[in-house]
Amino acid sequence: MKFENSEYFKILNPTKLVMPFGTYYLCEKFLIVELDEGVHFDWDKAEQIIKKVFEFYGDDAIIGFISNRINHYSVDPNNWKKVEEKYSLIIASAIVMYNSSTYMNASIEKQFTQKSIKRCLSLKEAIDWMQNLKEFN
Repeated sequence: MKFENSEYFKILNPTKLVMPFGTYYLCEKFLIVELDEGVHFDWDKAEQIIKKVFEFYGDDAIIGFISNRINHYSVDPNNWKKVEEKYSLIIASAIVMYNSSTYMNASIEKQFTQKSIKRCLSLKEAIDWMQNLKEFN
């Protein structure tokens, strides 16, 4: 389910950021990402969005990250490690899975980070988990 079609879209009132490779929804404490079909999300794209995240949340941003995987695309799993080493902005991540290949990819990506990555079966599950993180309460 696209975030804009969910009950949370109106509740969270996000700032929508459309990039050439996907759509980002900047909420108060976390962002929701929906990458475009067929994109290869590499380090160059990661740095482009990280710059926008710091512009929106500030230089000392501490946020959560939800990847709403409604489309098929590839991600360089080393991005997770690079983000941790270069920036300290993501405290936890959730990956919303809609098929078994997404589950396998999320399991592989989980090996590349020391931060918590929760694999979720719905956008609701991911948002509820993110909103209840102890770091935000």
